[in-house]
Amino acid sequence: LLKSAKMNPDREEDGSYSEGNVKNDDLTPKFNSKLHTKYIQSLSSKLNAEDSYEGAVTEHIRMSGVYWAVTALSILHEHEKVDEFLDLSGEILNWIFSCWDDETGGFGGNTGHDGHLLYTLSAVQLLAIMDRLDDERLDKQAIVNFVSGLQQEDGSFSGDVWGEVDTRFSYCALSCLSLLNRLDAVAVPKAAQYIASCCNFDGGFGCVPGAESHAGQVFCCIGALSIAKALDQYCDVDLLCTWLAERQCDSGGLNGRPEKQADVCYSWWILSSLCILGRMDWISKSKLADFILKCQDLDDGGIADNPNDMPDVFHTFFGIAGLSLLNYLHQPSSDVIFRKIDPVYALPFDVIQRLDLQAQIIKHNETDSVEERLQSYDVSTV
Repeated sequence: LLKSAKMNPDREEDGSYSEGNVKNDDLTPKFNSKLHTKYIQSLSSKLNAEDSYEGAVTEHIRMSGVYWAVTALSILHEHEKVDEFLDLSGEILNWIFSCWDDETGGFGGNTGHDGHLLYTLSAVQLLAIMDRLDDERLDKQAIVNFVSGLQQEDGSFSGDVWGEVDTRFSYCALSCLSLLNRLDAVAVPKAAQYIASCCNFDGGFGCVPGAESHAGQVFCCIGALSIAKALDQYCDVDLLCTWLAERQCDSGGLNGRPEKQADVCYSWWILSSLCILGRMDWISKSKLADFILKCQDLDDGGIADNPNDMPDVFHTFFGIAGLSLLNYLHQPSSDVIFRKIDPVYALPFDVIQRLDLQAQIIKHNETDSVEERLQSYDVSTV
């Protein structure tokens, strides 16, 4: 925070910053959407430079990096503005299709890379945001064949032909097929049963049966069960939400496992799960918002994992998404209207509406209200 405050021309006498939307107290900077937009716009030239170390070490995950960048901007701006900033309909759209692996039927992490479920989902999510799922270059049946061919006898999914199994891939498979309206292509009940087998005594979920509970895996499992409409069958909601609420640290941030440091990315993994399960009020939302805001780099833009660390696009997206789930970005006093993020599909709410995507959420009393971004989903009362 001290680093960001020094000699900052946007700093005002009252301790807030002039480029943003909601003013906070003099210890917490307000959200600076303009600076974060500038940061995301600068990433392409930085990563594509021939001498870029960051570009070299992230080459294999570039598809997901583009998804994080585009979705972050899609929360901050309307689609037409994002297209203007990043040339979505031109350069980025053509690059996405250059990552198509016609041997497997999936998308790779970059041009010339093998198809993988992680990057296939990111590519399909990007095409959904861009309203290009009907692009003539997209072989939907090949993607469906690729995804369905990775389901194992026990209901799990491997990430690619090499056979690694992880509950991350269960989420990727069900989310991708739901976006393509082809959940019928896999055994959804068996997929849900496998996820249930990864549940632990503390209510959390691991990457495989018997693996340690981890907040990132919890989102993948809860998101997948939500899409499978099996939350009411396979989730001990209050036990899991107790474990999730215990992830809040003294700093206000959330960690992924007991005794670990808080990290901005868990603002998404945990908040989205609590949102789906109807227990957002089990943590201090104001303290979490303050933690995220303090992780902003108010000199160069972007959001880091912790205050005063270097920002990156991964934490920038999940920090912005977390602030959206907290409704910090959607306060009546805000002078800018931001788009809301959906907690199940990690896409803007208006995209969910356009595609008429389906899922299941939990509420705990018949009288409980359901937030607008969740009202189209099936509701199970537990």
